[in-house]
Formats: sequence, structure tokens, C-alpha cells
Amino acid sequence: MQWNTENIMILLFAILALGSAIMMVSRRSPITSAIFLIVNFFAISGIYLMLRSQFIAIIQVLVYAGAIMVLFLFVIMLLNLSSEKRLTETLSYKKLSAIILALLFFSSLSITAYFGFYGKFKQMGPNAETLGTIESVGRELYTTYSFPFELVSFVLLAAIVGAIVLAQKKFE
Repeated sequence: MQWNTENIMILLFAILALGSAIMMVSRRSPITSAIFLIVNFFAISGIYLMLRSQFIAIIQVLVYAGAIMVLFLFVIMLLNLSSEKRLTETLSYKKLSAIILALLFFSSLSITAYFGFYGKFKQMGPNAETLGTIESVGRELYTTYSFPFELVSFVLLAAIVGAIVLAQKKFE
């Protein structure tokens, strides 16, 4: 691996994503965990940008860091988790064995992934520069996959109409 600016930036974004994920899981306050989750989403979006996949990076910020996090914060504030005594847990043998099994699983998964992909992808494909751009995604979406795109739009329209009908019946 060459240590150029791009690889260093990907490594820094990966460290930020991993650190924010650990901080998100280890915090007691749900609001603090949600803020670290937002940091994680932005770090992953930065990784996508460094990998030249602009469309996925923008969708990551708009959908996850925007809409999903607003929903998470709304639910957290709706539940009113002000008492932190309900959030404390004790370490039992079941949790300790689950942690050990998870570490063994992820270590075997990482060893398998490392030796499975080692040396296989030394250079990028000929059209890898244009695959993640918004233009190429839009072209494929509206030419090759136009029928499934329209089908999904009708399904979403039916879901919106159904939600409105159910909401009207509830309030009447």
C-alpha cells in the first residue's frame, strides 16, 4: 500500500468512524450516543467521498445523518430517558461469554477477509472513476432500471395514500 494523501485521509476517516462507533456504544446518555452516531455517519460519508462515490456519500448525509437521526432524536426525546439508573447493567457470565464469542467471530472474519482479498485488487478497473458519480447512477436508473424505478415509485405512493387513509380513520 502506498502512503499518499488519499490513503492517509481514508485511514483517518476510518479511525474516526471506528472511534465514534465505540464512543456511541459506550456512552450512557442516549443523546450523546446519537451525536456520536452522527459523527460516524459523516466519517463514513468521507470514506465514500475518498473512494470517489459521490452519490452514496451525499445519500449517506441526507438520508442517515439527516432524516434518520432526526427520527432517532425524536424517539429519544419522546421516551424521556432522563433517569440513567434504568440504563445501568451488570456484567454477568452470559454477557462476558457473548463478548468473547463476538471477538472470536470478528477476528476469524477479519482473518478470512484479509487472506481472501490479499493481492487480488492491485489496480482499479478501467471505468472505476465514473461508477460512483451522480451522472452514471442517474443514467443507469433512468435507462436500464426505469421500470423497477417506476414500480417502486408506485409502491411508495400507495404507502403514502394508505398512511393518510389510516390516519384519517384514527382521528375521526
